[in-house]
Amino acid sequence: MNSLLSGLPRRTGLGLKSEHFREVLGSRPDIGFFEVHAENYMVAGGPFHHFLGLIREQYPLSLHGVGLSIGGEGPLDAHHLRRLGELIERYQPQAFSEHLAWAGHGSIFLNDLLPLAYDTPTLNRVCSHIDQVQTTLRRPMLLENPATYLAFEHSTIDEADFVGEIIRRTGCGLLLDVNNVYVSCINHRRDPLAYIQALPLHAVGEIHLAGFNEDSDALGDRLLIDDHGAPIDNEVWALYQRVLEQVGPVATLIERDNNLPPFDVLLGEARQADKLLLSVGA
Repeated sequence: MNSLLSGLPRRTGLGLKSEHFREVLGSRPDIGFFEVHAENYMVAGGPFHHFLGLIREQYPLSLHGVGLSIGGEGPLDAHHLRRLGELIERYQPQAFSEHLAWAGHGSIFLNDLLPLAYDTPTLNRVCSHIDQVQTTLRRPMLLENPATYLAFEHSTIDEADFVGEIIRRTGCGLLLDVNNVYVSCINHRRDPLAYIQALPLHAVGEIHLAGFNEDSDALGDRLLIDDHGAPIDNEVWALYQRVLEQVGPVATLIERDNNLPPFDVLLGEARQADKLLLSVGA
C-alpha cells in the first residue's frame, strides 16, 4: 500500500452503519478501521456526528464520497466541495476516496453512480476535476474503479488504461473495488484478472469487497448488480486473494449497505479478509 496515499492500517475495516453505533462503542471490536459515506455527515450536528466523534477517537477512519460527480460534464459543486473540506478538517480521516462516475447534471442530482465514455475529452475533464479536489482538500484522493452495465460506442480508450492515465496525470491513488471489477467484467464478458493486471497496482491505497445481486438481461445473459446487499461471493474472494498476491497487504473494506445482517456476520467477513492479509504479510 502506498503510504503517501492512505494512512489506513493494512487490515480489514467495516462500513460504519448507524444501526451498529452502540454495539461498536460497547464491544470495541478488533477492526482495523471504519469507513463512512461523507454525504451522510454533511450537517452541523446531530446523533450521527455524536457517535462518529466517539468512534473516531478509537479507530482510524476512511471517508468515502458518493456525490462529487467527478465525471460530470459541468463544474464541480463548490458548495459540496467546501462542506467536504470542513468534514475532513473535523475528522482528519486517514483516507478520502471518490468514484469514477457522474451523479448529476446542472442542478439535478440523480443519486446514482453513472458510467462515463472513455475518450480524451472525458479524460481531460476528470483529471481537471481531480486536480481541483486535491488542491482544495490539500491531500491526495483515491479514485474507485466503477461497476458498469453498459459501454459507450464512442469510447476510444480501454477502461484500465483510462484509469491508469488519470492516476499518472493527477497523482491520485486507486481504490481497487474487487467486486466492481468482477461485476463489470462478467457484464461485459471480460477477464477480471487481466483487467486488474492492466491497472496501476502500485497506486492501490485501499481495496473494497462487497456482494452483488444476479439477474439476466434482455437476451438472457448473466447480469450482475453491484448492490452491496449480499455476502461476498466466492469468486470475488478468490480474485481478492490473487490481488493480494500481487500487491501485498492493503487496507481492505467490507461494504454492506443493503439487507444489513447482524454485526457479527460482518465481523466474520472481516476476519476472513484479515486471514488473507496475514497470509501475504500484513
